[in-house]
Amino acid sequence: MRQHLYTLAGGIAAIALFTGILYAGAAAIRDRESAATPDLVLETPDMTEIEPAPDQAETGEDVPLDPGTSSGGASAPDASATGEQPQPPTTEKTARAIEPQQFGLPDTVTSAPLERAEPRAPLSEPEKQAKTAGPTILYRPVAIAAGVIQFDKLTLQIDGIEPEQAERTCETGGKSWPCGIVARTAFRNFLRARAVSCDMPEGGAGPSATASCSLGGQDLAAWLVDNGWATPVPGSPLEKRADAARQAKLGFHGDDPRDFSQTPMTSDDPTLGTGMEEPQPDL
Repeated sequence: MRQHLYTLAGGIAAIALFTGILYAGAAAIRDRESAATPDLVLETPDMTEIEPAPDQAETGEDVPLDPGTSSGGASAPDASATGEQPQPPTTEKTARAIEPQQFGLPDTVTSAPLERAEPRAPLSEPEKQAKTAGPTILYRPVAIAAGVIQFDKLTLQIDGIEPEQAERTCETGGKSWPCGIVARTAFRNFLRARAVSCDMPEGGAGPSATASCSLGGQDLAAWLVDNGWATPVPGSPLEKRADAARQAKLGFHGDDPRDFSQTPMTSDDPTLGTGMEEPQPDL
């Protein structure tokens, strides 16, 4: 029994010792933190310790300072009495911004309306002519107008000349004649469904394109202009040839080449008759 009491008393003493050690450590840590960061105390001056000015002490009111007196009470000399010119009041100069990009712009700049500036000139001249992929052989051409050829699903306009319509009519000597159909017929007779070589645009062509073509070494645009069946574009080197064809009254600039007094001219237009009559049987 006595041995059990000794054991219980020893355990209680050990717990009390451990608790005392913990409290002592906490107190030491608290004292160290308070010594490292002392409390900040704001001191406010006592208004009763400030002595009022002599004038304020008698009247108890605020007396404004005379602009002609200095802080010490001495009056400044009159400018008219000394003969000196009065100096204008100095204004405080604002500081110049050394790095204006680092600061925001004033409202006078940001609130102003925006002004559209003209675009800058290109750095290099744009290419006026499209790049070509090289000569391409096109088979079985069909002329649908003077200077317009059709290859299967592709319609090709000859480069360097103005587009012509097959419905074009010309008037010579007060008579109108279908010069567009005649020009198409002449162009078909020249082609005769032979393959032509064309400089197609690079990247392929869609359902229609414009290209320079030749047949047997003969440029198609030059042939049409020489025979008066095409008008060159302005500035083209073919303009001199067009003037020569105009002076010679060829193609559109001449008379109707169809001579109905002799053997009628065959035409590829199914709407036009051949003018031939069936021979009558001998009676």
